[in-house]
Amino acid sequence: MNIKQIETFQIRIPLNKPFKTALRTVTEADTIYVKITLEDGTIGYGEAPPTLVITGDSLRSIKYCIEEVFKPLLIGQSIKNIHQLLEKIHRAIVRNTSAKAAIDMALFDCLARSANLPLYQLLGGYRNKIETDYTVSVNRPDEMAQDAQEYVSQGFSILKVKVGKDQIEQDIKRIKAIRERIGTSTTIRLDANQGWSVKEAIYAINKMEELGLDIELVEQPVIANDIEGLKEVTTQTHTLIMADESVFSPVDARRVLETRSSDLINIKLMKSGGIYHALKINHMAETFGIPCMVGSMIETKLGITAAAHFAASQPNITRYDFDAPLMLSDDTIYGGAQYTQNIMTLPDEPGLGVKTINKAYIL
Repeated sequence: MNIKQIETFQIRIPLNKPFKTALRTVTEADTIYVKITLEDGTIGYGEAPPTLVITGDSLRSIKYCIEEVFKPLLIGQSIKNIHQLLEKIHRAIVRNTSAKAAIDMALFDCLARSANLPLYQLLGGYRNKIETDYTVSVNRPDEMAQDAQEYVSQGFSILKVKVGKDQIEQDIKRIKAIRERIGTSTTIRLDANQGWSVKEAIYAINKMEELGLDIELVEQPVIANDIEGLKEVTTQTHTLIMADESVFSPVDARRVLETRSSDLINIKLMKSGGIYHALKINHMAETFGIPCMVGSMIETKLGITAAAHFAASQPNITRYDFDAPLMLSDDTIYGGAQYTQNIMTLPDEPGLGVKTINKAYIL
């Protein structure tokens, strides 16, 4: 079960429609795939998309980190000692969490394949079906309402609405327009992507509560490093507040949990550096009685499948944001998680259940 080879591939695939948040606009998905091959022929896959405005990782930095830093540490090593290997990569370089996540996924994929188990079962096996939300990009109120109506007609019962790009009153208009168009039976979550000040967040959330817009939660309303401000928003509003960019590592999670600065935590493998640290964050949150969501960046079905295996394995993870592959013009892998509208089903095949890469999108 020793590692024989580590390869990287760059993937590029267009989005069906531009994805807009308070931080960026994306029209195509660029990402790095990693393939680990063991001496017995077992193969494991991982993915690392660059998200400069959140993780700071670029295509070049991801590729360099995997090929020049991690590869020399891992070749010839046994995946039976997976925690030892993961400790090595986390200590070898600071940050670079997306590159770490890609290696982490591929190692866990290899281990689960060697054990002849789907990864979600190896990690705990709590469930094999989960419901994803669908994201409404930030645009004009009427366009967002139209998009929301379209996603509901496609079978999605939970919408994650992007806000925080401009004036706070415009965000309130956006949510009013969406709620008026789709009615009251659909769950609405907001994601400000750090786009509000503390006062703006408290004003906007209280105003939406007064208007009866029925918002389930608000994700990362303020800048990531303002934990005191995040706590103030949490204590001054009734709506659930979720930390996202404020929590990358278990150390970040401890700070948020000990200060009771949010009601929920959004775990992303690209922030945590993979499943190894994501499990730690979730277990810490569970100890504090704080549920978690698992989300994603603009990833292909490879990275999302790994995140879904992790999320499905843990009872404390109660919300899922895995719509990114549905935004892409095609699949970049064969196999992996399967979508039936808003429901994702994890495969029974060993590991991630990924069969191979769609070579049409390899650059």
